[in-house]
Amino acid sequence: MPSTIIDSRIFGDMFSDARMRDVWSDENRTSKYLDIERALAKVQGALGIIPREAADEIVKNCELSMIDWDKLKAKTEQIGYPIIAVVNQINANCRNGLGEFCHWGATTQDITDTATVLQIREGLALVEQDLDEIGDALAALARKYRDTPIIGRSNLQQATPITFGYKMASILAGIDRHRERLQQLKPRVLVGEFGGASGTLSSLEKGAMETQTALMQELGLAQPLISWHTVRDTIAEVGAFLALVGGSLGKIAMDVKLMMQTEVAEVFEPFAPGRGSSSTMPQKRNPISCLYIHANISVARQHAAALMDAMVADHERSTGPWEIEWVALPEIFCLISGALKQAKFVLKGLEVDATRMRANIDMTNGLVMSEAVMMGLGPYIGREHAHDLVYDLCREAIEENRPLIDILTAHPEISRHVKRAQLEAFCDPGRNLGQAGVMVDRVLAHRGSRPSAPA
Repeated sequence: MPSTIIDSRIFGDMFSDARMRDVWSDENRTSKYLDIERALAKVQGALGIIPREAADEIVKNCELSMIDWDKLKAKTEQIGYPIIAVVNQINANCRNGLGEFCHWGATTQDITDTATVLQIREGLALVEQDLDEIGDALAALARKYRDTPIIGRSNLQQATPITFGYKMASILAGIDRHRERLQQLKPRVLVGEFGGASGTLSSLEKGAMETQTALMQELGLAQPLISWHTVRDTIAEVGAFLALVGGSLGKIAMDVKLMMQTEVAEVFEPFAPGRGSSSTMPQKRNPISCLYIHANISVARQHAAALMDAMVADHERSTGPWEIEWVALPEIFCLISGALKQAKFVLKGLEVDATRMRANIDMTNGLVMSEAVMMGLGPYIGREHAHDLVYDLCREAIEENRPLIDILTAHPEISRHVKRAQLEAFCDPGRNLGQAGVMVDRVLAHRGSRPSAPA
């Protein structure tokens, strides 16, 4: 019976994605072991390192359908690792003892690490697809709301007007940087392992490097410069990358949660009957996807730290740190997949209330335009003096609950230099959006000019 959130029949598809669970399943992991043993026999048979007849027999018997799962479980518990148990079954299924040539010159960690890299490759492909979809959704929002004013916020207080398109484009720029990071890390990470006991391939008298080269070509992985049994920076890099992606997803979730507050009500998660309802308060529409994103990325971040711990490995084959990866790596992939899925749902169906955005800008009677007023008055009375004067007038507007424009117009020092029409221009949010639109266009243009990812 499943006992974790990831594998839960109830919660599993909310906290993770079924495709990613498949990548890290026992079946897929074991299938990768068989793929590697099959490829190893194939290339060694071609190189004459093992008899061709043995290679053909081993290849024929490296099939997942032939695995006895009860025997695999029992043998793994006895030994501590599943590779020997898999090799035992391949050997037993081969005729005339030809299976004895299976796993020739390899060690358990060679197969395990290479299988992990193959799973990472599949997992990162899913992450890349999701980042593309999230990027497309953000780009659509940035384009649609390029010129839609919304208040910018600093320390949870109203700051100066921006546009909702600018807000989306700033997050989009980060997502696109993640796509660049992903392309950059692939050559470092998608590297197989075949080194033998201490990494030097001393188990093979001849054809050692030729076997390694051909094996990696057969699996579509890069050949290592040197064995990496206990040098685990590439695995930790994957975890760090996924944690960074999670941070960006958390930013999306945080802003949407805050903007869904009753007092703000500028955007909402997609509506579905009953979604986000309360058991006691029928009027409520709680954020849901954002909560799962927040939970997932917080736990994933801790798993990334655990992968850093796994780097502290002893000598040439470690005593414990390696197994940290077995726990942390599948879970970080699955949790991030859930966060990505929830983020796609939110962004593709995000409900945007532009009227409420403008109302929230206007709720302070123009106080949020104080910076524009200060800068507008600066050439006439000096920037510092303008700052202090506008500060005092803002306090007056608050105390008297009057529009800032009326306070400004009535002040003799200001009216001596600037007429009301010019003051109204200073106080118009739509005319004081800075370079928001230009920046949105730059992000969208950069996205459109990116080279295609290598196949």
